[in-house]
Amino acid sequence: MLHLVNGDVVGEKLKRAGVEGDILVWREIYTHGPAFAEMEKPAHRKLRADYLEETLGIPQAEYLRFCEQQERWADEFQGEIVLWFEHDLFDQTMLSLLLHRYERLGAARGQTMSKLSLICIGEYPGKPAFRGLGELEPSQLAGLLGSRIPVSDGMLRLGSRLWEAYASSEPAALMRLLESDTSTLPYADAAFRAHLARLPSSRNGLGSIEQATLEAVASGIGQPIPLFQEVSGRLSLLGLGDLEYWHWLSGMIGREAPLLEPLEEAPLRLPGYGGPAPDFSGAALRMTALGQDVLAGRMDWLEYKERTEWLGGVCVRTSNGWRWDAENGFVIKAGFGQ
Repeated sequence: MLHLVNGDVVGEKLKRAGVEGDILVWREIYTHGPAFAEMEKPAHRKLRADYLEETLGIPQAEYLRFCEQQERWADEFQGEIVLWFEHDLFDQTMLSLLLHRYERLGAARGQTMSKLSLICIGEYPGKPAFRGLGELEPSQLAGLLGSRIPVSDGMLRLGSRLWEAYASSEPAALMRLLESDTSTLPYADAAFRAHLARLPSSRNGLGSIEQATLEAVASGIGQPIPLFQEVSGRLSLLGLGDLEYWHWLSGMIGREAPLLEPLEEAPLRLPGYGGPAPDFSGAALRMTALGQDVLAGRMDWLEYKERTEWLGGVCVRTSNGWRWDAENGFVIKAGFGQ
């Protein structure tokens, strides 16, 4: 038995619980950087490795080594594979990628992947504010093993379609899929709608992470750690980690046209991958005049934003591209104000 899990915390707790089988921590962050239907193609992998190193500081060689090792292990394992995931976007993108991968692997072998099973939860008794599997005690995690269900052909097909739509450069494809029946994977709908809300708003060009950050600062939360806690809690469906959030925050501080600025003259140094724990003592942010105008809907952030972002397969670089219409809960493609 191979337990394929979403993070080191869960992996370590399963080891402590003494569950039967091997444990593979799937090391990826599909909520960040470019996504492709065929992630293993060398050109796609190189583009993704470049982006992750540039934006998060993850060394290319380390990233590529992890990809090769985990894919080989997951593809070649012959026994039962148990997928351990939860309800947020971080996990649902990972789950859909793996289902996409296993559907194609089964097709290539001319057989159904009959030894796949799934544990995927969005709540747990006694934890009203459940955020993820890592919150559970080792014994509680081990107790979930008996609730695993076989991965059906329908789950494989839907997971594959979700991944292909997520990796598409046209987010309307994902929107159309979410308008259909996705109940086979019950947490996919809410998670992928939360993804679409990360697109620039039709109102002011802010994605949901940037919008929540400015609103938090406007409410008086200016220190980086409390900001991360507020935004990640408010947008809990994203499964937003600190490293990813520091990337978004650094883009809002910017250089030429920032939304936020440090109260002190010294620049705010945000940590990167593998770096020391951040020392934010005395650090705080405030909104610039542009930040106030954008938050109020008087200006469009994409007219000033300095860098390109990838949201799944969508490259966000101009003001005349895909937008999120929060009022109607839909994606549109139009210029600002149209």
